[in-house]
Amino acid sequence: MQAGCFTALITPFSEDMERVDYDGLDKIVRFQIANGITGILAVGTTGESPTLSWDEHITVIDIIAEKTKNKCACIAGTGSNNTSETLSATDHAVKAGVDAVLLVDPYYNGPSSLEIRKEYVEPVAAGFPDIQIIPYVIPGRTGAQLMPQDLAILAEKYPNMKSVKEATGNLENMRLTRQCCGPEFIILSGDDGITFDMMTDPEIKGSGVISVMSNIAPKAVTNMVELLNKGNTAEAEKLMKAMEPFFNLVSVKTKEQTQYGEVVCKARNPLPVKTLMQILGMPAGPCRRPLGKLTKTGLDQVASAARTVQSESPEILKPAAEFFNIDIDERLNNEKYWEGLYYLDY
Repeated sequence: MQAGCFTALITPFSEDMERVDYDGLDKIVRFQIANGITGILAVGTTGESPTLSWDEHITVIDIIAEKTKNKCACIAGTGSNNTSETLSATDHAVKAGVDAVLLVDPYYNGPSSLEIRKEYVEPVAAGFPDIQIIPYVIPGRTGAQLMPQDLAILAEKYPNMKSVKEATGNLENMRLTRQCCGPEFIILSGDDGITFDMMTDPEIKGSGVISVMSNIAPKAVTNMVELLNKGNTAEAEKLMKAMEPFFNLVSVKTKEQTQYGEVVCKARNPLPVKTLMQILGMPAGPCRRPLGKLTKTGLDQVASAARTVQSESPEILKPAAEFFNIDIDERLNNEKYWEGLYYLDY
């Protein structure tokens, strides 16, 4: 795998959520490629892989693999909590011509790090030696974690296992990964908000990001990563600060009032980014159930963050405005574009 910025691509759906919007998918992929993205991740968590049917899953991979060929890298999300299913999905992705596969830690059934290594990652790495395998470590979602020590054992044993998507949020864990896996191992951020810290920490030396917000601002996020990889920290920091309101939208947390008292409502990825894309007029569609909508307070947070970015750094959204022929200011300040995007009551 290479250093750079990879977009964890959303999957656009029809308004009734019944079908994938393949025309919209085509436009989003072309938008990403036109703005210099290093690569595209198909059907990751951001792409709502848990609610895609098997036929949809493989079709999306096929389409993105074809459209990125000779243009940018393609990663396919083939991980699951069932090794047999993962092997089958990986086999299809390899035949489709992807450059790498992403294996999220097995969720819910909770294997140990040893089991993840021996019973999950190793069968894939051994079975498909000609494709890059990227473990995706995100214990906050999966309830399991491949530890740095087991990651290092894998990297030593398998030439196609030289990178990780790191979304623990734990800088000490990332430092241990670097210590165990050595200087050539590629650590990709799985969290937009700490990419800058990961790439500037001399004990982590992150190489890039698999980004959510690059769905909306691929050029800006790519530029930030390129500047960091060139050692231009000062200019990269300016971009990071400009995009910080966006990075804070990967999850949106609000306090809501009910007849039984206050409750915290956390809208998780990809709901905030898809909602913002809908506001802006980019192809996205709604999330599939059980994901739903933002609260009005949450939507106000999303719109406010976008208005801040547009007001202070309009160049960030300019590529989207030009590619999709949209008036960013109009859509961010006219609530008619927000209709149906939030719950009317709790």
